[in-house]
Amino acid sequence: MIRFLLRFSGFWLLAGGFVALIVDGTRSIAASAMLFTSAGDAWYALAPGNIEHAEAVTEAASPLLWSKLVMPLLSLPASAVLVVAGLALLGLGRSREHSRFEVS
Repeated sequence: MIRFLLRFSGFWLLAGGFVALIVDGTRSIAASAMLFTSAGDAWYALAPGNIEHAEAVTEAASPLLWSKLVMPLLSLPASAVLVVAGLALLGLGRSREHSRFEVS
């Protein structure tokens, strides 16, 4: 059941990454320049109050965690963050391969 949820979430994140890539590509073609939506901008567009709450909670736990880990991740393109997260979840949810030499 857990593997199913990991794979299901991974596929949705991977699909979201490709959608973000298509949106960025369309914007880049229209502007005749390379444009990428950062993960922070995409998060703010989806849930404006949520990012401030996450910052407050993270800084309360560890002040350096927000500035050293989260902020650099939020400055990356949203498509890259979603694709990497989706592939990581797909990797965690994959079925274990059985060796033909394994004794049951």
